[in-house]
Amino acid sequence: MMRKLKTPNLYVLFCTMFCLCFAAYGQEPTPEDVRQGQAFAPAPDSRAGLVRELGLSPEQVRAVVKLNRERKPLEDAARKRFRDAQRGLNLAIYGDNVVDSDVHAKLAEFQSAQAELARIKFTNELAVRKLLTPQQLVRFRELRRQFAEERKALDQKPNKPANRALQRLRRRNPPINRF
Repeated sequence: MMRKLKTPNLYVLFCTMFCLCFAAYGQEPTPEDVRQGQAFAPAPDSRAGLVRELGLSPEQVRAVVKLNRERKPLEDAARKRFRDAQRGLNLAIYGDNVVDSDVHAKLAEFQSAQAELARIKFTNELAVRKLLTPQQLVRFRELRRQFAEERKALDQKPNKPANRALQRLRRRNPPINRF
C-alpha cells in the first residue's frame, strides 16, 4: 500500500516543480532587458536550470506563465476543498460516534475533491506539453527519468529521517504474531 502512494506523490511533486519553475519568469521583461539579452538570464536555482535545459523560447515561457496564473486560483480553491474534505473524513472516521453513512458521504466528498485537483493538474500539464517542441519533450522526459532515479535513491537511504522514524516506530510496536 505504501509503495503505491509514493509514485503518485513523486509524480505530483515533480509536476509541481515543473509548473513552479516558471514562477520566476512571471514578470514581463522590459523592452530594454530584451534588447540587452537579459530578459531570460538564468537565476541561480533549479527552475532556471530547467528552463535552460529545455531551451524554452521567451514566447513559451510567457505562455507557461500565463497558464500558471490562470490555474493558480483554481488549484488553490480545489486544494482548500481537498484539505477540508480530508479533515472531514478524518473526523468522521475517528470521531466519538462513527456513523457509516457519514463516513461514506465524507469519503465521496474527499474523492470528488481529489478528482478535481487531478483534473486541474493534468489539464495544465497537457497545455504545457502542447507548448513543447518534440525535441523539448524528449529532453523533458529524460530529465523526469533522472529526477525519478535520484528520488528513488534518496528514498532508499537508511539514514533518511522518515526511514529512521519508521524504524523507531517499528521497534516500539513489534509485529503481532498471529500463530
